[in-house]
Amino acid sequence: MFTAIPSFLRFLAVERNAAELTIKSYREDLMLLAKFLTESHGTTPKPADITPLDLRGFVSGLHEAGYAKSTVSRQLASLRSFFRFTQREGLTDSNPAKPLRNPRPERKLPHFLSTEDISRLLQAPGQATSLGLRDLALLETMYSAGLRVSELVGVCDGDLDLQNGLVKVRGKGRRERLSPLGAYAVKALKRCLQKRVLSPHESKGPQAPVFVNKFGRRITTRSVARILEKYLKETGLDARTSPHTLRHSFATHLLDHGADIRSVQELLGHKSLVTTQIYTHVSTAGLREAYDRAHPRAK
Repeated sequence: MFTAIPSFLRFLAVERNAAELTIKSYREDLMLLAKFLTESHGTTPKPADITPLDLRGFVSGLHEAGYAKSTVSRQLASLRSFFRFTQREGLTDSNPAKPLRNPRPERKLPHFLSTEDISRLLQAPGQATSLGLRDLALLETMYSAGLRVSELVGVCDGDLDLQNGLVKVRGKGRRERLSPLGAYAVKALKRCLQKRVLSPHESKGPQAPVFVNKFGRRITTRSVARILEKYLKETGLDARTSPHTLRHSFATHLLDHGADIRSVQELLGHKSLVTTQIYTHVSTAGLREAYDRAHPRAK
C-alpha cells in the first residue's frame, strides 16, 4: 500500500493533471485506509490482498466515527479510483471497491443570505483605507460572480477584463470559465487595484494577485474567512455564514429573479446539473412563502 499510494498520486499529477487540493484529498483518504488496514490486519497488506469485506469494515468505521455521508461518498470515490489504478498496473486482479454503494445523500438545503442581508454586508467595509477597499472588492467579487473562495484568491490581474465586466476563473479540475462581474464589483475592483501595493516577492504583470494581504502577498482562503467573520460581527448577520454562503446566495438570487437553471450551472462552473438542482428547492421554498403570504386562497 505504501508503495502503491505514491505511484497513484504521481499518476494523478502527471497523467491526469489533477489539482493540488485534489491530490491532497486522495492522499489523506488513502492513508486513512492504510492505517485502518494496518491496525485490523496487524500488518500493512498488499493491494492484491484487500477484499471488499475489508473495505466494508473501513466504511463502517467511518460511519461509526460520525463522518458525514458526503465525506464517506468522497472516500469511496477515492478508493474506486485507486483500485482502478492498481488493477490497470497489474497490482490487483479486480477492484474491491466496485461493489460498495454510496450512502444515500442527505437533502440539506444550503444556507444563504437574503438580498437585504447581502446589501448590509456589502455596506460594512470602510472605504477610507486600502484594506477596506480590498475587503469591499473581494466580497463584491465573490457574490457578483458566485466564486468559490479558492477561485477568488487565485484571481490574477490578467484574469480581469473590467472594461467588459468579466473575470476568468479556474475552478475544480482546473476547468476555466468566464464569469460576469456586476457594475458594483467592477467599480470596487478598480478602486482596490488603484490602492493595492504588491510585495517585491510577488509576481508582477498578468500574474500579479488581485487580492493581497497587508504585506502585499496573495491573500489566503483562511484570511478571506476571517475578513467575512469580522463584518458578520459588525452587522449582526447570521454567524453560520461562510464564504461559500455568498456563492449559495448568488445562485439562489439568480433563480429567484428568473434565471434558468442551465445558465446558473454554467455560472457556478458545476460539471453536473444535479449539483445545481439543490438551489431550485431553495428558490421554490421562497416562492411558496410568497404564495402563502399573497394569495387570497392560499390558506
